[in-house]
Amino acid sequence: MQYGIMWKTVSEDCNLACDYCYYSRVLGRPQGIRTPSPAILEKTLRDYLATCGPVASIAWQGGEPLLAGLPFFQRVVALEGELARPRTTISNAVQTNGVLINQAWARFFLQYRFLVGVSLDGPQTAHDAHRVDAGGRGTFDRVMRGIGWLEQVGADFNILTVVGPHNVGRGGELMAFYREHGFRWIQFIPQMAFQSQTVDDPGIFAISPQAYGDFLCEVFDVWYRDGHPDTSIRFFDNVVQSYVGLQPDLCTMRKHCPAHLIVESNGDLYPCDFYIGDEWRIGNVADMALADAFNSEVYHRFADLKPDLPESCQRCQWLAHCRGGCPRNRQWDDQPEHAADYFCASFQQFFAYANQRLERLAAPLRRARTQSLLQRI
Repeated sequence: MQYGIMWKTVSEDCNLACDYCYYSRVLGRPQGIRTPSPAILEKTLRDYLATCGPVASIAWQGGEPLLAGLPFFQRVVALEGELARPRTTISNAVQTNGVLINQAWARFFLQYRFLVGVSLDGPQTAHDAHRVDAGGRGTFDRVMRGIGWLEQVGADFNILTVVGPHNVGRGGELMAFYREHGFRWIQFIPQMAFQSQTVDDPGIFAISPQAYGDFLCEVFDVWYRDGHPDTSIRFFDNVVQSYVGLQPDLCTMRKHCPAHLIVESNGDLYPCDFYIGDEWRIGNVADMALADAFNSEVYHRFADLKPDLPESCQRCQWLAHCRGGCPRNRQWDDQPEHAADYFCASFQQFFAYANQRLERLAAPLRRARTQSLLQRI
């Protein structure tokens, strides 16, 4: 079975106090660092590497996963090498705020081919509006220093930017900033105010659908470059995949949520990192095999959420590309249970605006794909 796992490496523990975080509630002052016990770590990796198929996809998030320390991750890669079946490709990715990255971390990421996602909200005035430490001090300079270490050793990294009131009207400026610094792999996510642990609470969104739609259109104009993009914007890349007829990588743009498990630092299992409430706990790795989690009542209940689309989605001309968005974003304000994704209007605005250019990008890729398929016959 092909599936991935995401570790909440240190649970909610984090050295920053970003006020928009949907998961950590420690406000930059963790009381000790929670890491998986040796038994939980080995049991999880043993189960996963025995059942995951030819590609093992392991994401390390938090909190701030680097708080687990370099020796912890050195033990991780040693276990992966020991437990993996022959010819298994292991893909490790870590999402970090970047503050703790130094030369030793950068060399480790390069040596073991970790893909490093660094959270950076743009220029200093935008980034430091929310991404602060426990004392309220901005972290821009520290993050850029960490990125500098990754660049110096040649480690692979990308940028994750939260789009909120602090930068939603600055799409062109963000793109110019990233180009100036040579950042060519970017992911944007809209700012949302909810907690993963309180799933039943309606989402509170910091920007309007119109503002986010305007942002996507502005960034697309810069990205398109007369049909020759040279920067990877994850959302646009996935949209093009859908126009070509391929399955997008982004979970929100798939017909069904991909097979994935969240592993808390204590071994508790959940189906998604937006669904970490008690009612969505599948079990614990100490008491069950990972593959059995997909047969649980909780997982089946979660898997039924995404395809259960409101009527407005089912008749939408853009459904093949957006697939109804994220189920968590259908819970907002006083909307009925079967509401559309909060950003539905954003996506409709974007597709209507960019459709012709997306078709031009996709056409030669579709032809090449068709020729490749014909050659196999």
